[in-house]
Amino acid sequence: MAITIEYGLLLVSLGLVAGIINTLAGGGSNLTLPALMVMGMPADVANATNRVAVWLQCASGMAGFRQHNKLDTQDIIPVLVPNLVGGLCGALAAAWLPASWVKPLLLGTLLTMTLVMLIKPATFGSPEGTPIKKVSSTPSAWLGLLLAGFYGGFVQAGVGFVLLAALCGTLNYDLVRGNALKLACTLAFTTLSLIVFIADDLVRWVPGLILAVGTMLGARVAVRFAISANPKVLKGFLFVMTLVGCIAAYAF
Repeated sequence: MAITIEYGLLLVSLGLVAGIINTLAGGGSNLTLPALMVMGMPADVANATNRVAVWLQCASGMAGFRQHNKLDTQDIIPVLVPNLVGGLCGALAAAWLPASWVKPLLLGTLLTMTLVMLIKPATFGSPEGTPIKKVSSTPSAWLGLLLAGFYGGFVQAGVGFVLLAALCGTLNYDLVRGNALKLACTLAFTTLSLIVFIADDLVRWVPGLILAVGTMLGARVAVRFAISANPKVLKGFLFVMTLVGCIAAYAF
């Protein structure tokens, strides 16, 4: 597939914006997927190719958060266990249930996240220094991560918002550390997805890697911003992105 210089620059630019959005909130693929499809890619190929950029963006963002001591590595495995179990169940449900269920679930979830942010904003980030709860001793966290995994396996789009609600709302993470662990969960999801997509020969590596250049840069920019930004600014950005996600889901 031939890629012009202009289109390559467009992919990098959109990837930069998407990387920032995905690292601080979620929904960046609303920009990158249409761009890939404009190239003439079928939806399944664009979806698979986009995961290359998402994977590298998550790896870049995690490395950035870890450099600033904001990634709680000791908590990754306990968080991933219920999340991946839910993801597997969600993927199986997606294979059996009608595709017509996707849009109502996506729109309903994003609207719920928006209402929660209005009614109970503390769900999306406790004050920094709040004692962190352990997954093993917090049944609500296990359930929340299981449901977030199920949603991610079934729909994927907007899963970042659901993961943040589960991580911050039940385990008391602040928004910065919650975003760092969110990237770890997304990386795990995406790894499983990529294995399947590569086996099915759906990934187009050149556009995927060009897009990844932008998403990796965007992730690093977002990490630096998250470390220094006021928590209220981060929550405001998150709220705006949930509204944007609702509009995109409705329009789609």
